Amino acid sequence: MPMPGPEDIVLHHYDRSPFSQKVRELLGMKGLAWHSVQMPDRMPKPDLVPLTGGYRRAPVMQIGADVYCDSQVIMAEIERRHPEPATDIGPGWAVNLWADRLFFPPTVAIIFGSMGDRVDPGFVADREKLSGRPFDVAAMGRAVEPAKTQWRAFAGWIEQALNSTDFLAGERPGIADVAAHMNIWFLANTFPDLAEELLEGLPQVAKWRERLAGCGQGERNEITGSEALDLARKCEPAPCPVAHDPVSASGMDSGAEVVVMADDYGRDPIAGTLVAASPERIVIARDDGDLGAMQLHFPRAGFVLLPNGG
Repeated sequence: MPMPGPEDIVLHHYDRSPFSQKVRELLGMKGLAWHSVQMPDRMPKPDLVPLTGGYRRAPVMQIGADVYCDSQVIMAEIERRHPEPATDIGPGWAVNLWADRLFFPPTVAIIFGSMGDRVDPGFVADREKLSGRPFDVAAMGRAVEPAKTQWRAFAGWIEQALNSTDFLAGERPGIADVAAHMNIWFLANTFPDLAEELLEGLPQVAKWRERLAGCGQGERNEITGSEALDLARKCEPAPCPVAHDPVSASGMDSGAEVVVMADDYGRDPIAGTLVAASPERIVIARDDGDLGAMQLHFPRAGFVLLPNGG
């Protein structure tokens, strides 16, 4: 595969990242070619932060000088640019938020509580800075057993939904499937025997996992972070794909100086000029002294938009 052009997908991620796995699976469902930039699983991230203005979570998608922060807006943009086969079907976005906010915490408790003192102290320090609260592995260890019961209950919901259909939204795979699969993949990729134990007696989930694996992850080509930065330097932001909605912007007009941040963790404030806010996303413009004009995209759900300085 040649080096990326201004319309090509560049995914900044790391292989163990569960949120990145959602996007990789969606790329497989779409049968897309994409460029991979491996980022560290902790700070510093010198080839990522210049693109994002300080946003540091994985994954981030880059298309030319447009940068998409958070898996939700990444998947929405992939669907917008590549609508066939359709994957934005049924309650996909609601399932995605459930998987991120309710299913993910017990998955984290099980994984890191089971690791105990094997967890790298540097990773713990990084996640404490990211979340703004203690990453208490000992407390997670005490929570493993109750977390397992919650995890299996959530997996049971997936089993029930699959009793009469191949995928969660019908006969073809979609965003609901990659979202719901994320936590199962994360546990199975870390502790496969434990995942099999918690999935025992859920035959529809087992068949569904095989069907999802058959979708693949698209055509992947590795490039370096410096090559991705060079691409941004050579490109200009594309026309904004959404119309500005003052209600979604809390009354702020396009052109206002704003700050965007996640509302759960990794609340690093990203400053820029508001291009547009819609029910789906927030778009801001930044001008980096080295990279030039950039356009950053965030989901509207799960992110806070504030006046800069207010």
